[in-house]
Amino acid sequence: MADEKLEDTLVSMFCRRVAEDGDKPALHVKRGQKFEALTWNTIADDVRRTAAALVKLGVKPGDRVIQISENRYEWIVLDLAIHYARGISVAVHSTLTGPQIAYQINDSGAKLIAISGPDQARKLAGVAGQLPADLRYISFDACGEKIGSHAVTRLAEVQAQVSQSEGKAIEKLALESGRPTDLATILYTSGTTGDPKGVMLSHRNLTCNSHSVMESFKLEPGDLRLNWLPLSHIFARTSDYYIWIAGGGELGLAQSRETIIADCQALHPTYLNGVPYFFDKIYRYLHDQGLADTPGALQGMLGGRLKLCCGGGAALPDHVAEFFDRNGVVLVQGYGLTESSPVISTGTLEEYRLGTVGKPIHGVEVKIADDGEILTRGPHVMVGYWNLPQATAETIRDGWLHTGDLGRLEDGYLRITGRKKELIVTAGGKNIAPSYLEGLLTEDPLIAQAVVIGDAKNYLTALIVPDPDALRAEISRRQIALASPAEALSHPEVYAEYTERIRARLAGVSHGEQVRKFTLLSRGFTVESGELTPTLKVRRSIVLNNYAAEIRAMYGE
Repeated sequence: MADEKLEDTLVSMFCRRVAEDGDKPALHVKRGQKFEALTWNTIADDVRRTAAALVKLGVKPGDRVIQISENRYEWIVLDLAIHYARGISVAVHSTLTGPQIAYQINDSGAKLIAISGPDQARKLAGVAGQLPADLRYISFDACGEKIGSHAVTRLAEVQAQVSQSEGKAIEKLALESGRPTDLATILYTSGTTGDPKGVMLSHRNLTCNSHSVMESFKLEPGDLRLNWLPLSHIFARTSDYYIWIAGGGELGLAQSRETIIADCQALHPTYLNGVPYFFDKIYRYLHDQGLADTPGALQGMLGGRLKLCCGGGAALPDHVAEFFDRNGVVLVQGYGLTESSPVISTGTLEEYRLGTVGKPIHGVEVKIADDGEILTRGPHVMVGYWNLPQATAETIRDGWLHTGDLGRLEDGYLRITGRKKELIVTAGGKNIAPSYLEGLLTEDPLIAQAVVIGDAKNYLTALIVPDPDALRAEISRRQIALASPAEALSHPEVYAEYTERIRARLAGVSHGEQVRKFTLLSRGFTVESGELTPTLKVRRSIVLNNYAAEIRAMYGE
């Protein structure tokens, strides 16, 4: 990485992109019935005016500004405008509940709250008594809801009161006064265990990581990246949004998780990031439709131009990666965490190996501790946890970030073998990585999700979520007579089928890693239930609490 890139801020990186590519198409946004392409110059004009609006609302350097919104054009504009005003962006997952959002508002000491519209306002209205009285609220959409005694001002109304010249003056000041070491964002961890912690990332953390990722890929004219993962999470924030600014090219904003395939067919992306669950759903869908071996079916489903898909956030099953590769779409894994901005390693078109998360990117050091934990050092490592110096000191030691993940290096490729904090220690003292076993189980087409249990127990059990379409097809094929759909989960023949499939999937693991008992669940784990994080990682503590009765029954308690 060139030395000048180490001196970048998000503002300087964006301004350089605008200067180089101003009139080129940059961002595709769905408006009405079709996608509209916006240029870099158009985006820059909107960012300057929004920055002037923030300053008019009283935002000062170092102030925390919270944004609670689904992905949309205004999200990107506001995020950049916060950096122009030298504020600190605190992006909150739009799916969180009112109390969860209130925690982040209070913990961060935010001064201004930006929401997408009435739905988010109603959440905050329900917790208004827990919020500071001097907060100010703005909204992208018209919002008649009140939050306590506060009205919500539409952002466009404030934008109309400021000028482009004011925005340009703010831009100039940000370029002159902003420093790479300045705090850019606080991102709260998804909280698979305990309260979320605010991860502090500097401008240098984010720009260096973005530039390093871009060095791993060859950008060509016409390349387009489709974003659908939440921009409030660091994976999409860096790997879709900031690297788009760092490297140029075009970015498409999917309308929602439900429209990804339609948006792929409308925009024909060349790059697509996602979580393994998404790629597994595509794999299952094509199998269920009898199209798994049809040449061009996968590529056609995803728009016809894909060069590379990248999975992150959880382990990618090998059989899904093999399926994509066999059908002409390279699907690699990347690895990182919020505390590392996030990318530590990634597979690329030229260098990828099944079952690994690629090689460390430029400027990132990785080593394996004596106990197998992955450690990393470099400009990507966070500043620390907001207001938690002890937790920071425990996580960053001698400059090395302790990831909490277990792994090994093989010819330079990093392989994840488990999660240190999620290791099951059985009553017999055996250490077991549940994520590895869960990955094996969900390779079976009848199993959509699985959570393996057994800490301090004599044997392992599992909560199994059947794939409903695959199970219906299997019941029909075997002509199993059911009085009702609900009966399927307790029918002896269905249970026997799952018993055999679990045994087959775990045939290659040790005696202590066998699942002795399991329960078939009537619904899947979801974000809405709190059982999954916004990036679809399982919150084990919540799952174990929600299904405590079923778990006790499997252990005869």
